Amino acid sequence: MNHEYLNFHLRKGANDLYHFIVNKVSGNGRGLTIWKNVEKMLTAKQINFRVFFTKYPSHATEISKEVKTGVIIVIGGDGTIHEVINGLIRSNIPMGIIPAGSGNDFARALDIPSNAEEAFEWILKGEQRTVDIGRVEDRSCATVIGIGFDGKVAQTVNASKTKKWMNFFRLGKITYIISVFRVLLGFQPADISIKIDDKTEKMTDVWLVAVANFPYYAGGMAICPNAKGNDGYLELCVVQGMSKFQFVRAFPGVFKGKHVSHPSIKMRTGKQIEISSSSAMIVHGDGEIIGETPININVEEKALHVI
Repeated sequence: MNHEYLNFHLRKGANDLYHFIVNKVSGNGRGLTIWKNVEKMLTAKQINFRVFFTKYPSHATEISKEVKTGVIIVIGGDGTIHEVINGLIRSNIPMGIIPAGSGNDFARALDIPSNAEEAFEWILKGEQRTVDIGRVEDRSCATVIGIGFDGKVAQTVNASKTKKWMNFFRLGKITYIISVFRVLLGFQPADISIKIDDKTEKMTDVWLVAVANFPYYAGGMAICPNAKGNDGYLELCVVQGMSKFQFVRAFPGVFKGKHVSHPSIKMRTGKQIEISSSSAMIVHGDGEIIGETPININVEEKALHVI
């Protein structure tokens, strides 16, 4: 498939080629602004680069599948990263990130600088590390897979008419909080069966199950604060048996990871997770809606190379 791109060869060496995948509308236009600044730095340093601009859902996946050498650098948010990862999985092409979204949870988990120039210099150092990936059927997820209340909130956030303006004022987290309370009014918990490796548990009145490769989602909420992303395990947070009032009281603790001590919250770890429920529960991966229960999730170790 042909993609529109700009191609610059400023010095020899195909292995030095940087392929930029830019979501111009991420962060309400921050993606394009950041790209313009990065382009100036690339020209000043005489670095080989090629740039692609995403134009429709899953375009970044298509582009990344066609890259056979060099490095892919994402200028976008967690949604764009999610798409790129699904094109890169099991390849040896490393990925760099210059955060430009409203949440930037994957970059946060990897301590990638939020400042574009600093993130770019970080990439130029070329220090590579491998991280695990969460898998739901044929989908790869970098940060958190959320089931139930989480999934419904993600769906509501993505459809929110205020998201664009909140992102413009760097208030993306506020959009999430507003959506939490909107969903709260009509949400009904479900009974679930959850199998973690060889152990099966039945749980009643479950609000949500978060299966985390890294700690953060929704712009810095530490839903699973002990998730490492490189230890071969997924961390789970299960919220069950709460009234709506109790849920509201416990909710602020997620910003600092203090919710884990609540008696209605259970933390688990495992490599393979199977979840079925008494009624269908929406599932998101990295904030993108990817299906509903029943689902199977597993960790794929050292599946992604990041610089």
